[in-house]
Amino acid sequence: MIARKARFRRAKKLQNIVGYRVPESVFSGPFLEAVTSCMNFQRMDKRLREQLLNIFRDFMDCNCKGSPLCGCPEKKFAKTVLELRMTGLDHRQIGDVLQDEYGIDLYPADILGFLEESVHVLEAIKSVADIGKKTELSALSAQCIAGIEH
Repeated sequence: MIARKARFRRAKKLQNIVGYRVPESVFSGPFLEAVTSCMNFQRMDKRLREQLLNIFRDFMDCNCKGSPLCGCPEKKFAKTVLELRMTGLDHRQIGDVLQDEYGIDLYPADILGFLEESVHVLEAIKSVADIGKKTELSALSAQCIAGIEH
């Protein structure tokens, strides 16, 4: 999944604040635990604080018992990438938005690969929906495919 490849660009800055190693992988357990436990937001510059708060607001907000290790953050991140694509952004522009809003680095090729994989999954869903005569699901799948491919 695309979330495994998401890296927090300013992880070293976080390390200096918390006093121990913070992994770069945004959706890894150790990173999530580090930023949710003893984070001193007063020691952060404004941009770092905003990016972390954006991550919390957009990806970590769920009511699962296992939060933030429940899988919801990764799903929300993947959904965000797809939504950015459906607004007309290309893979490079998506990477720029993720970097600016969340401090998350992703290679454009990884984003492109994720989008292609998503289209293949949606095509399979559409085929199964067509076989099962689920016209609404088939139409929705086709609409999503068109949004990603445009």
